[in-house]
Amino acid sequence: MRAVLSKAPGGPETLVVEEVLDPTPKAGEVIVEVKAVGINFPDTLIIEDKYQFRPERPFSPGGEVAGVVEAVGEGVKGVRKGDRVIAVPGWGGLVERLAVRAETVVPIPEAMSFEEAAALIMTYGTSYYALKDRAQLKAGETLLVLGAAGGVGAAAVELGKAMGARVVAAASTNDKVQFALDLGADNGLIYPSGPMDRAAQKELSGEFKLATGRDGADVVYDAVGGDYADPALRAMDWNGRYLVVGFPAGIPSLPLNLTLLKSVSVIGVFWGAAVARDPKGHAANMAELMQMYADGKIKPRVSRTFPLEKAGEAIKALGDRQAMGKIVVTVES
Repeated sequence: MRAVLSKAPGGPETLVVEEVLDPTPKAGEVIVEVKAVGINFPDTLIIEDKYQFRPERPFSPGGEVAGVVEAVGEGVKGVRKGDRVIAVPGWGGLVERLAVRAETVVPIPEAMSFEEAAALIMTYGTSYYALKDRAQLKAGETLLVLGAAGGVGAAAVELGKAMGARVVAAASTNDKVQFALDLGADNGLIYPSGPMDRAAQKELSGEFKLATGRDGADVVYDAVGGDYADPALRAMDWNGRYLVVGFPAGIPSLPLNLTLLKSVSVIGVFWGAAVARDPKGHAANMAELMQMYADGKIKPRVSRTFPLEKAGEAIKALGDRQAMGKIVVTVES
């Protein structure tokens, strides 16, 4: 079978497509014939050895796949050959066939395409865990989303609205802000691209305050980091919750005196570890997300697709912050 492989640390240009042996299912495993692979920010990091995990090389990136169960290992119950499923292996997904633990796969509703399915779990799972479990977002509160047109940011916009919040979307271009408004955001603003000095940060904080209202944001969903974090923190309301989700603009240094003065909680969001530690909670969240999809409250937006041979280009496009919604690699066997 074909596989996209990382053989040495480096950018997307270092990835190669090679023939490798097909996997066989061990006890408790299923083989998924991969149809679509969601591309996520960890894919840009893991191939450069900058992620929390460093798999042994050669390995395939791709942490989120959708496909059809092709074979079932000994002892597997509840999953059958021919089932349409989603799997989140963490890495290894940019292949034609993938072995995963049977208990980790999630059934795909008949109405959901493979491309949509591959764009669902990591972004909506991360954002729902962040907003529901970590921030405990309540109806009527104000949610400020940084990076509102990216995968997790777009999911946060939709989920915030589904949970009854007033959502303010912030992004780097007019097109991205409009994209977030089309998802249902109540208000939006464009923030500067690139590094900001103190004056620019102060000005941005004022814009955040104007957009979120007199009291400021109850919850900040920060999937950007960098120089945007300080202005967002300064625009928060009393007892606000600041969600630390990702750092494509760099790891920020927050002024902790402001967390004291505003009684703000800074909350880390590590969805992958949470899934491993609380599988029952994860299963409950997945069931709720599937119901939201069935009710039309959320719908994964796939902005671009790439064939398996151009998976490196897909990862580069995400790393260059070109995406609005989700980028998906399609696999033709």
